[in-house]
Amino acid sequence: MKPIRVKTLWFRKEAARTPAELASVLASTLWRLAEKLVDNMSRAEYDIVSPARGFKIIAEVLALGLHLCDRWAYGRIDEDRRAALVQAIGAHLAGTMERNVRALVGADGRDYRAEFIALLNRRAADYASFAIPASGAGFPALRYLGQQIREAMDEHDQHWVMDQVMDIEMPEVLGALKKTLDGLLAPAAAAR
Repeated sequence: MKPIRVKTLWFRKEAARTPAELASVLASTLWRLAEKLVDNMSRAEYDIVSPARGFKIIAEVLALGLHLCDRWAYGRIDEDRRAALVQAIGAHLAGTMERNVRALVGADGRDYRAEFIALLNRRAADYASFAIPASGAGFPALRYLGQQIREAMDEHDQHWVMDQVMDIEMPEVLGALKKTLDGLLAPAAAAR
């Protein structure tokens, strides 16, 4: 498996980046990492035959990733900027989710954007109760993510999927996401 390349530095270093610019990079990176996780699970012979199951897994990974971006940015940028960043990442992810679902199902009357944002808000409340170490997500948060994905899987995949998610897939996702966030916020911290 080939690792995903992530953006950790800006080519033009002289300008401070807006929350929208940072969010665009972080959301794009997070989306690609979540897609790769689903692809890896499929290659590991987990039954991800329906687009609904794939999007459910992607949504759960995105929800944790967004929450971690918020937690990892805490104390590194001011509160208003952090709130704007998290909202912009969420909005960008919601738009990407809606476009991808619509490409598969067409117009069916559902508001996938609003449904995804509601999921992000529910999961933010859920993950808020977990201690998040500076180095990653922590066992309780990863276990919770694994449980959410487990519920989406067929019965024959439920036994091992949590191990796959927690031990194999998420370390790569978290490492790449943290590296991206750290690289993008480093100039912001220096500019303050």
